[in-house]
Amino acid sequence: QVHLVESGGGLVQAGGSLRLSCAASGSVLRIVAMGWYRQAPGKQRELVAATTTGGSTNYADSVKGRFTISRDNAKNTVFLQMNSLKPEDTAVYYCNAVRPGFDYWGQGTQVTVSS
Repeated sequence: QVHLVESGGGLVQAGGSLRLSCAASGSVLRIVAMGWYRQAPGKQRELVAATTTGGSTNYADSVKGRFTISRDNAKNTVFLQMNSLKPEDTAVYYCNAVRPGFDYWGQGTQVTVSS
């Protein structure tokens, strides 16, 4: 079992920045990837950014150049630095961790970007 705890969400004006953190605990040794998803009201959950233990990263087109995912393997923590935020980035952001055959999710953190 993997337990994920997110932090760092909040309210910010358009053009501002936020940094999300997600700390993993439990059976972390077999985690192969961690990432961030988001879900806006009335929309499906979508991938924002992900990183593998090998160091590769993947971003949604809508956030490329604005968001950066990073990982502190020693602390089993993944970060999402969000710059140049737009109102359309408003959503609940969920941390995700993948082990072979298993997906784990955090409780979500609200990000609201005002225009």
